[in-house]
Amino acid sequence: MPRILVQRDTLDEANAEFAQERLTQPVFLNSVPKSGSHLLRNIMRMFVPVEQQYDADFIQWANLKQHLSAFDPSAPKLSWGHLFFADASAIETASTRRVLLYRDPYDWVIARARFILSDQFESNINHLSSGALSADELLTMMIFGLPGKLPSLNDIYELNAAAWLGARCHVVTYEDLLRHIGALDSAEAEGFFAALLDACGIAMPDDWRERVRRGSDRSQSGTARENLSGIAMDLPDVLGERHRALVEYQAPGLRSLLGYL
Repeated sequence: MPRILVQRDTLDEANAEFAQERLTQPVFLNSVPKSGSHLLRNIMRMFVPVEQQYDADFIQWANLKQHLSAFDPSAPKLSWGHLFFADASAIETASTRRVLLYRDPYDWVIARARFILSDQFESNINHLSSGALSADELLTMMIFGLPGKLPSLNDIYELNAAAWLGARCHVVTYEDLLRHIGALDSAEAEGFFAALLDACGIAMPDDWRERVRRGSDRSQSGTARENLSGIAMDLPDVLGERHRALVEYQAPGLRSLLGYL
């Protein structure tokens, strides 16, 4: 598995500034990688006692058996990861309250490329940042994957997102999360976070806005775009028409299924 190299944040200390109610049921924050996983995790960490946060690792299919205690209903914890939908994952998380986070596949292609080029990502594909590839070639690889090295866009979204839509989960999109963080005083934001907390079995405290502000502080996320280092290639801010067509070819119907029309 790739290594993600990020510095420790100070959110455990920030958590102590708020009165915390204990979880009564496990909560699992599942997400498509590079869809705002750290952002959602850090926000939710402001609503759960530190001792009930399972921070051993991001739970994935490859390490699921090592982290089954995260889902133990007799010792409820908040955990997070990128977990495929399959028999074992559905059964092991059956006692948890599940949240599913994903982003528009068009934007995901660029975010994935940017992260793979960064110093924070270490794996057997670091040669992609050698400078031999053009931006167009790299983005194409993000869509189609690399045989034996990098799963395709459709492979990632099929079992990390689409299949979970046929299961019990509360869906959050990265776009909605960002929009409501940017307008916390609005009634829409209050409704959004009330629904999220309710899905996690957490009563909404009066100071929810300040907790969201503290948790969403981008300086606390080592994988936020502005905190990535070592990127020597210019990538577009918006995916071009050619690569949008390639996404539709590689994963037909995916964006419509996810609600991106």
